Amino acid sequence: MSGHLPATRALAIRTGSWLAPEARPDARRLAGLAFGVFALACSLAPVDALAGRHVRSQKPLHPPSVRHLPYPQLEFPFQINGGQYAPAAWSEIAGWSEDDHLAAYKAFRVSCRPISAQQKPPADPKALGTSLRDPCRIARGLELADGAKARAFFEEHFLPLRISRLGEGEGFVTGYYEPIVDGSRTENEVYKVPVYRRPSNLFVRGTTQSSAGLPNKGQVFRKIGRRKLVPYYDRAEIEDGAIADRGLEICWLKDQTDLLFSQIQGSARVSLDDGSTVRINYDAHNGYPYTPVGRILIERNIIPKDQMSMQKIREWMEQNPNEADELRRQNKSYIFFREVQLSDKDEAVGAQGVPLTPGRSIAVDKSLHVYGTPFFIEGELPIESERSKTPFRRLMIAQDTGSAIVGPARADLYFGAGLEAGKVSGRLRHNARFVILVPKSLDPAARGRKMPVPDERPSEKIAKLFPQTAPSKDPSREQKGIEKPSDVTAGTNIKPATTPAAGPSQAAAIQAAVAKPVPLPEPRPKVEAVSVKPHQRHLRRYRHRR
Repeated sequence: MSGHLPATRALAIRTGSWLAPEARPDARRLAGLAFGVFALACSLAPVDALAGRHVRSQKPLHPPSVRHLPYPQLEFPFQINGGQYAPAAWSEIAGWSEDDHLAAYKAFRVSCRPISAQQKPPADPKALGTSLRDPCRIARGLELADGAKARAFFEEHFLPLRISRLGEGEGFVTGYYEPIVDGSRTENEVYKVPVYRRPSNLFVRGTTQSSAGLPNKGQVFRKIGRRKLVPYYDRAEIEDGAIADRGLEICWLKDQTDLLFSQIQGSARVSLDDGSTVRINYDAHNGYPYTPVGRILIERNIIPKDQMSMQKIREWMEQNPNEADELRRQNKSYIFFREVQLSDKDEAVGAQGVPLTPGRSIAVDKSLHVYGTPFFIEGELPIESERSKTPFRRLMIAQDTGSAIVGPARADLYFGAGLEAGKVSGRLRHNARFVILVPKSLDPAARGRKMPVPDERPSEKIAKLFPQTAPSKDPSREQKGIEKPSDVTAGTNIKPATTPAAGPSQAAAIQAAVAKPVPLPEPRPKVEAVSVKPHQRHLRRYRHRR
């Protein structure tokens, strides 16, 4: 028997997937999707390859310049906080050619001793940094005896810059000296005011007891035990005996006024009752800011400002001993000294560690300037008498500092030791013009040429379209858009009758001044994404026939 069995129909045999009927459409849909993705990838591959070869073949010959924002970090000309300076010519400095440059050169060579011996950069670099080393090493090898050659040295190795406080044209100068006072090595009925050396419980962060000379500014503490720190004693507490009988006394003076003026000057020569001399210098302070007693006398209308001097203060204290104690204690600052081995012929030693030169040494702000920097100071000062205006035009060398010397154009002129020097320095509180001499290696003009140029200013038309208006101080008025015209009175809302009529040009200027900023376009409406179902492909089913 051949052929199909009679009981078996040809179309009854299943020829497709043997999955359940409800799962068959999903399987077919996935298969079709995979086939479509594969076809799309094959069709795009040649296009991408050709595009990549085309891009690589067209490399730019010159890459576009990219502007770095903010500007790149470049070496700025030297900066002095709170100060301004401008280059000047030697011929523009009044009195420069008439000065005794040889005397200034000798003082400069004294400052060059520690500068030329430096091997490492300073721990606290200032504006000049280590640029003084080169001119100092040259000066150390030149024994000049001619003023013209000394002048040529400064003009060859330095550049003059006029310097002052920001926004001001002049600086300010005062004077100081080394007092000569009477004293004794032992306490007695005449000499009963102690001169203290630095106490062992005085603590300044970053220093040790072996440090020679502590900073004249900043916080000072008193150590209690190992860890507890409290503010140190003020002047009143020390005068009342807070540190007495501890073996800190160097010598004794006659009265507190002699000690006060020695502390203000920072040094003194003590002529002992046995005929010898003790030289004392600043060593530390108690951490309180200096309060000038002369300013208090001026505020209390005791001494007029135009008559104020150290001699006037001393005379008033001698005539009013009880009031003098109260006035003196208004200055809570207190200075501790150290004994230095100097003869009567030697000058006082400044903060740089070199002997000062009368008439050539100055004290400057140590936080802004470097010791050894030359300054040319010109002004009219009462040198010869209280009322005279002596022309003062002199090249000075920065060799000292002081707690009251603050600012880029602020100096304390040293006049020597003794009563006459005290009279001259005591009446100096005057304005003067400052010229700082910087080494040519620190030329600010040459450095300034390398600085980036600012963006060009917008045109006048663009500036009118986008005016820079100050923000409103009243947020409620800004929100409501209410603005009060400047030419309308608050009570009547009527323009003043005295307002002149504005011409066309004035009206345009006024309109540009009050123009409102161009409003920004409204933000686009947020459109929520609509989920779209993928299109379902309907596959026809075929049956295989034989």
